[in-house]
Amino acid sequence: MSMGRTIALLAGAVLLTGTSGLAQAAGDPAEGEKVFAKCKICHQIGEGAKNAVGPELNGVIGRHSGTAPGYNYSEANKNSGITWDEKNFREYIKNPKAKIPGTKMIFAGLPKDTDVDNLLAYLEQFGPDGKKK
Repeated sequence: MSMGRTIALLAGAVLLTGTSGLAQAAGDPAEGEKVFAKCKICHQIGEGAKNAVGPELNGVIGRHSGTAPGYNYSEANKNSGITWDEKNFREYIKNPKAKIPGTKMIFAGLPKDTDVDNLLAYLEQFGPDGKKK
């Protein structure tokens, strides 16, 4: 097989995988569940999750900030205009008060990229209904 054909096949495989496949490969959901132990003091996720000190996080990636039904958000969070994608979530979880000044979230942040990768992989497993995808 020629080098050009090999490169073309690899490029095709990447295209077929899509960006979601690449994003999922960045973190380990099992390790992310361990990281989530820091979050579950205030947040719930999964089937039957409810708002607690913080909003439930089912389907959080792709959701607009300040929109979990029944949760009393800060004005800063409701009016941030943010949709939680990977980039916005990464910036927020590293330093919540820097990303959304005036948020009532008191978490200091996750400084390690590997922890953020793993947490994202864990959170992305859950759809808006709390079921794993």
